[in-house]
Amino acid sequence: MGTRWIMHVDMDAFYASVEQRDNPALRGQPVIVGGLSERGVVATASYEARRYGVHSAMSMRQARRLCPDGVFLPVRMAYYRRISHQIRVILSRYSPYIEPLALDEAFLDVSGMELHYPEIITIGEAVKADILRITGLVASAGIAPNKFLAKLASDLEKPDGLVWIPYGKEQEILAPLPVSRLWGVGKVTETALRKAGFETIGDIARAGQDALRPVVGKQAHRLYELACGRDNRQLDVSRRPQSVGNEHTYLHDLIRPEEIDEQFRLLANEVAWRLRQNGLMGRTITIKVRYASFETITRSLTLEDIGTCAEEQLYFSAKKLYNKEKVTHPVRLLGLTVSQLRPYQVQEDLFSDDAETQAKVTEAIDKLQQRFGRQAIMKGFLWEMSHEKT
Repeated sequence: MGTRWIMHVDMDAFYASVEQRDNPALRGQPVIVGGLSERGVVATASYEARRYGVHSAMSMRQARRLCPDGVFLPVRMAYYRRISHQIRVILSRYSPYIEPLALDEAFLDVSGMELHYPEIITIGEAVKADILRITGLVASAGIAPNKFLAKLASDLEKPDGLVWIPYGKEQEILAPLPVSRLWGVGKVTETALRKAGFETIGDIARAGQDALRPVVGKQAHRLYELACGRDNRQLDVSRRPQSVGNEHTYLHDLIRPEEIDEQFRLLANEVAWRLRQNGLMGRTITIKVRYASFETITRSLTLEDIGTCAEEQLYFSAKKLYNKEKVTHPVRLLGLTVSQLRPYQVQEDLFSDDAETQAKVTEAIDKLQQRFGRQAIMKGFLWEMSHEKT
């Protein structure tokens, strides 16, 4: 068996970089992409904005305080998805074995490609050059013996980085890095490790599992293996999304029952559309509710049949879950997610004439929306909701 090489490709400040590419006047400017309301959240910040301390998942209110002269733009998710697909096509020229992690990053198994390139790092140079030439966007890449090291390598010299970790050099590169660089080490685990005297990855590798166990319990073996540069995880090349969902934070709290009903209809419409576009259906339906007090609850139900991607079933299930709470608190956020996904299939025994007609109508609407846009044709209640406030 040949030498194993894994590459991790990560687009630098993806959403913000797309906006800077499309509008040259934004280049060099601090660009912040996210929800633009006071309750919005930062999705991506350009490297210029990061110098002000702005980062993803930060509240938009805080981002505006830190960077008052920043350029604040809304998320164009459908557009970013199209560019992500374009990048995925480029990556497929270098390996058939690709594990996408998000719109802006993916693993590739490039084992054996050294036969076609003078050095394995040359593959990374070629991938980055192709992405830049075709999309006008900059990527960082890491090449290493395994997934953990490849992902870590791609982050070491951002932006526009390319780092190769050869066999035998793993611990030399890992040793001086802080423990927070280990996969799966969050703030709580990092604090516990530092309190126990583990400041660097090298500290963990030298101490061994027995010294780690009182600090991190069952995680000791995994963290020690990673600290030694070992990670046997294979690429999941058949990776499907684990869930499909949507949520929305509202500019004003929802108080009236009809407002909440309206928003669940919109969420069900969007989630059902995304399921159908991906040829999926799911059994478990989950709602997320965040009240004005910031108290957040999630409630789920699992269907007895093989699953659904039907908008009406999602809507009625969501309302059933919400109504069980019997609360009247003002609502700040609503979310709807479908999980336990599987490829779409028809239940023949349940497929009545009415259901068949409805399925054909839905399919026809989907095709028209794909061709002319989501707003070109809408169900009556959605059209009324989108026009009643104009």
